[in-house]
Amino acid sequence: MNKKIQKVVRKRRYYILAVAVLLAASACKKYLPKERETVGVDSQYTIDTYQPVLGRTTFFTDNFYQGSTTYPSDFKIVNPRRRNGDPAPELTDVFPVMVWKKAYDGNERSIAEIEAKREKQYRPLFEIGPHSGAFTMWAEARSAFVRSQPDSGYLFDVELSNSGGRRYYRNIKLMPLKERPYEPSNYNASTGQPVTNGVYASVITNIKGANTNRYLSYNDIDVYIRKVVKAGVPSTNTLTFRFLDTLYNPIDPAKFAETDWNNVVHGFEKQVTATGVTYKMAYPIPAVEIPTRYTTSDGRRAIARFSYSRIGFNGGREIATLGLDFAIYEPGDWEIVFAFKNDNPKFTND
Repeated sequence: MNKKIQKVVRKRRYYILAVAVLLAASACKKYLPKERETVGVDSQYTIDTYQPVLGRTTFFTDNFYQGSTTYPSDFKIVNPRRRNGDPAPELTDVFPVMVWKKAYDGNERSIAEIEAKREKQYRPLFEIGPHSGAFTMWAEARSAFVRSQPDSGYLFDVELSNSGGRRYYRNIKLMPLKERPYEPSNYNASTGQPVTNGVYASVITNIKGANTNRYLSYNDIDVYIRKVVKAGVPSTNTLTFRFLDTLYNPIDPAKFAETDWNNVVHGFEKQVTATGVTYKMAYPIPAVEIPTRYTTSDGRRAIARFSYSRIGFNGGREIATLGLDFAIYEPGDWEIVFAFKNDNPKFTND
């Protein structure tokens, strides 16, 4: 009987001890002080000079090292100014800019579907992510009223704050570059003037010269990316691909018979003539820098490929391909022209 009583007493002691431990743990958790927010002395901007190209939306991300700063924190641009100390209302006033409200994915089936995913908002042309510290220069910023190189540009400060304090990052530089409305570009980054007649193609394979019977190289073809403006005719936002022979006569696009014309670009309402193929487009191209079936693997350039096949030496079939990886940032009616300057492509069999 005594053993049974001792066993009961021991169980009660264990129970009381367990309850005491739980109560103590609960009390400790209840009365532990909350972690205090801090602004870390080791937190810093990893870039101190920003050089966006005007006329295109540029995002500067991953440019702030968080260090020991606790989030959420608030970022704010303060005291934006020209290099001589004058105010810079062009950076503080709000302007209408186009902002995506739904995600573009490259599967849209019409211009209207693309346009329904973005809207006009009024924002500063240069702004900061309020909780990330990342910077955005919107495409609507133009050198007509925003200072650009070779001008020394602007200085601004950033205020970082949370409930633990605040810190200022002083004299960050903003030195925009003049518009380069397309890439690859033949424009000088500082002067905004063209330095060559055209650019090189991105792909040339198995294109044989009709006269020389040699395979053509990048030096045999000039590529022109140009905006077509007609007096009194409003822009319809199109893109046309053309091909010219050595005498600048048009080459019928139908000769590039292996081309998937429906998927050359993310364009619509295709129109084919003997002198070119035209698409209705949503600008910029690419609409967003994400990988799609129409872009390079990083999403930064659109890809256009034109192909034909012919029977070559020894009876083997050759697939000839001509292409350009490109971007166009400014809306309008644009042409991309491939001009064969040294020899014409050989479309017939050997």
